[in-house]
Amino acid sequence: MERDRESGIFGLRPVIEAIEAGKTIDKLFVQTGLQGEIHSELRKLITEFEIPAQYVPVEKLNRLTRKNHQGVYAFISPIEFDSIENILPQIYEQGRTPFLLILDRVSDVRNFGAIARTAECVGVDAIIIPQKGSASVNADAVKTSTGALYNIPVCKEPSLRRVFDYLQQSGIQIVSATEKAADYLYDADYAMPTAIVMGSEEDGISHDLIKISDKIVKLPVFGKTSSLNVSVACGAFLYEVVRQRGEFK
Repeated sequence: MERDRESGIFGLRPVIEAIEAGKTIDKLFVQTGLQGEIHSELRKLITEFEIPAQYVPVEKLNRLTRKNHQGVYAFISPIEFDSIENILPQIYEQGRTPFLLILDRVSDVRNFGAIARTAECVGVDAIIIPQKGSASVNADAVKTSTGALYNIPVCKEPSLRRVFDYLQQSGIQIVSATEKAADYLYDADYAMPTAIVMGSEEDGISHDLIKISDKIVKLPVFGKTSSLNVSVACGAFLYEVVRQRGEFK
């Protein structure tokens, strides 16, 4: 199996073998316009295993490796992903009040790792991310999390909107963090089952997700800088949940 970086493999046959062997593919880049029998075999596997594939120009692949990638490059995740539909029933069965974190397109690997570290420390039950637009859950993310990503479930879901619907039907309130909110994070009741939502570094939470949130809240900001780094803001939100629930007593 040809490797170029710590978590990357390339070439049509090596990538196909990795998928068939059950390796967790974090991201898969496929050159647009590829034809042929082997490529058709890869496309079938992408559909069958619901691999998060992006079709990109050859220049993108050439930046990932100078070797003969044959139009395919895959990042192998060092962790196994789960589904929130598997995780949530277990939380309820254990008699715990669900405490979830949803990251809408947080794309910086180090931000993601830092958030995962805080989330694991405060007892978040699972981190939920979308299949597309999120940071790679790679070795750098694990390193930044200081290994916390090995100890907290990460659910990679095809649609956050469907996740919202499922959680709300399961008795979970969705609290989204946005600067556009009128209320502050301290105005929400986190004693009930809760999912905190944090948005991307560039444009925050998607508008369609904010619209279906149960509550939108913000952090108070008093200085000239208008916003905080997402990992710092996330820490403030998560610790407010801990404070209200009194789980440190």
